Amino acid sequence: MKTSDPAAVLWRATAPAAAATPALDGPCEADVCIIGGGFTGLSTALHLAEGGARAVLLEAGDPGFGASGRNHGQVVPMLSRYGPEDTVARFGYEAGERFNRFIAESAKLVFELIDRLGIECDARPVGWLLPVDSPARDGMVRARADAWAARGMPVRYLERAETEAMTGSRYWQGALHHAWGGNIQPLAYARGLAKAALDAGAMVHAHSPATALAQTGQRWHVKTPGGAVTADQVVLATNGYTGRLWPGLGRAIVPFRLFLAATAPQGGNVRRHILPGDMSVSDSRTLLWPFRWDREGRMVTGGDIVLPWRARGRAETVARRRLQAAFPELGDARFEFVWDGKVAMTLDRLPRAMELGPGVWTALGYNGRGVALATAMGRLLARRCLEGLKADDPVPAALRQPHPVPFNRLAVPVARAMLLRYRQQDAKAARSRAA
Repeated sequence: MKTSDPAAVLWRATAPAAAATPALDGPCEADVCIIGGGFTGLSTALHLAEGGARAVLLEAGDPGFGASGRNHGQVVPMLSRYGPEDTVARFGYEAGERFNRFIAESAKLVFELIDRLGIECDARPVGWLLPVDSPARDGMVRARADAWAARGMPVRYLERAETEAMTGSRYWQGALHHAWGGNIQPLAYARGLAKAALDAGAMVHAHSPATALAQTGQRWHVKTPGGAVTADQVVLATNGYTGRLWPGLGRAIVPFRLFLAATAPQGGNVRRHILPGDMSVSDSRTLLWPFRWDREGRMVTGGDIVLPWRARGRAETVARRRLQAAFPELGDARFEFVWDGKVAMTLDRLPRAMELGPGVWTALGYNGRGVALATAMGRLLARRCLEGLKADDPVPAALRQPHPVPFNRLAVPVARAMLLRYRQQDAKAARSRAA
């Protein structure tokens, strides 16, 4: 089975049934038309409907089909590269601290929504770990923990013994622990958001790709194969699956194709020893090394491969190597599921939340932090649609503008070159570990 086949995705085998979201048939009117049914679009539709707006969401597949239903399911209240001091240095104290609070509270928002809406998605608000993969990065992780703690966040640095107790592994020498993090079943969460949006009064149409977007007077017209939406405003919530609907928008990101793999369910002793608190782990290396359990005792991890040929076998090799390094008790693990999805990366590893034209909004570029960030961005976009852009908007002005990737037509080879560069960075850090 190909890794791009939806049947290869673990979460599709374990998610509850989706609510009915029939394809758009004929014309309709809306205050806001949302294009894209991932976390960003679903959160936008939900918050718009709860705010009294007529929201119509169009999704090319079904809700959660893309990265939202294919990711690792970690709810992370931090950016991938920037710490809070970095954002203040880049955007100034006031804007930087507003952005820091927005990032930190994005994870809380996810679990608050799940609790308020009664979404069944195996939610575990048990915290998140950023272990130190090498001595070369220990200072960075310690400084980041101290910086977040100084801002009142429930973050602390764990020394080696406590890290080993929390992970069940001697591989890492320390870790940052953030109590607001956790993990979810991501497709179940997406389907829960879709149902909640429908219950709030939004219209959600699956298998309704937007094929054209045009403005006539003050209103926007969105066409699909079976119908059309006329709306006052539009939200483009396509992120890593952004196409050519809005000229030039795809140039703002580099889509990375990342792989995930899930083992067969593991026995009780192994299950109790490794990650005994059910925490999610993503260590400090540049390339993502994620680990977590699913509800049935499968270890879910990730891999990256530079070239796409024989993708499943090569992704399994990378994933198995990582499991053996961190958790040798798992032995020569057998994988039941191996799949891929697109992660939208930006050159500076920072997200964007932009107004592309009069009444046309978008947010993208979550750089591997999409569960929490996309949910929060959806609520923010709904607020902008309802109230306009406010002076206290949490996204700094510099991140409300596109940052085009040069020579974007070469995005795929550029992405592969970036993977090679990140591997070199991680190898260099690993040498300090060996020393």
